[in-house]
Amino acid sequence: MTSVLYDAQGPRAKQRNILYTVLFLIVAAVAVWWVYDGLASKHQLDWIKWKPFFTSSQPWETFLWPGLQNTLKAAFFALIIALPLGALFGIGRLSDHRWLRMPAGVVVEFFRAIPVLILMIIANAVYSEYTNISTDVRLLYAVVTGLVLYNASVLAEIVRAGINSLPKGQTDAAKAIGMRKGQIMLFVLLPQAVTAMLPAIVSQLVVIVKDTALGGAVLTFPELLASVRPMSANYGANTIACFTIVAVIYIAVNFALTSFAGWLEGRLRRRKKSTGAVVGAGPGGGLETIGVPKLIVEDGRAV
Repeated sequence: MTSVLYDAQGPRAKQRNILYTVLFLIVAAVAVWWVYDGLASKHQLDWIKWKPFFTSSQPWETFLWPGLQNTLKAAFFALIIALPLGALFGIGRLSDHRWLRMPAGVVVEFFRAIPVLILMIIANAVYSEYTNISTDVRLLYAVVTGLVLYNASVLAEIVRAGINSLPKGQTDAAKAIGMRKGQIMLFVLLPQAVTAMLPAIVSQLVVIVKDTALGGAVLTFPELLASVRPMSANYGANTIACFTIVAVIYIAVNFALTSFAGWLEGRLRRRKKSTGAVVGAGPGGGLETIGVPKLIVEDGRAV
């Protein structure tokens, strides 16, 4: 018996897969035991090192929550600025006009090639030299600026690739009914490309959240990861416990983002499937289109 993708496994293949599974589980168990034994021998699993996080609100109110707020604040500002900039540069790279397409390409490739940490350091130096804003605000501006410059260039490529992935018939059909280039991009191409681009955009948002830690490591921006050092010093050098709690928070935040993105993508796909044109009899006996909320172009035809 065969399936569409592969042949059904025989007795030997099944035995071999069972053997591989058992070996993998044994290796994984040994690795977990090795890590556990190493931490226990260094007294990193002693309850006294983990107790402050479960019996007191002080580490959460003093270190973790303020750090998480700064992380989310920097990521939020970076995203709401980088997303429209990335969309503009991505569309600019698709322009038929060389005077617009070439500069957009140069800007995107330039900032995409520079590490985000260098952009943060340069932005901090510029703000420090030419502005009089306070240190805390300056560090936030520097982190957001570095994130915006880098991620806007990456998002521009995501937008360009998402639009290019659409069938050429979408554009041809829109031109056939007299739509201008701006209308085609705004009402036909972008709405369809959003669903395809959404997973990549959310992945980049996760990268933005994690890259805020670069500002804490180098610029002393008081974000979530930067709270580990003062927190571990304040609670008996429990560095492993502090890093573990911070890692769990990062996992929870990023999992929430990806889960929301998955829900949103599914909702958009369901809305596309349920949207259509209904043709019925008009008052004069002719056919008229009823309940069409927007233009839909399918398989090179405008419906």
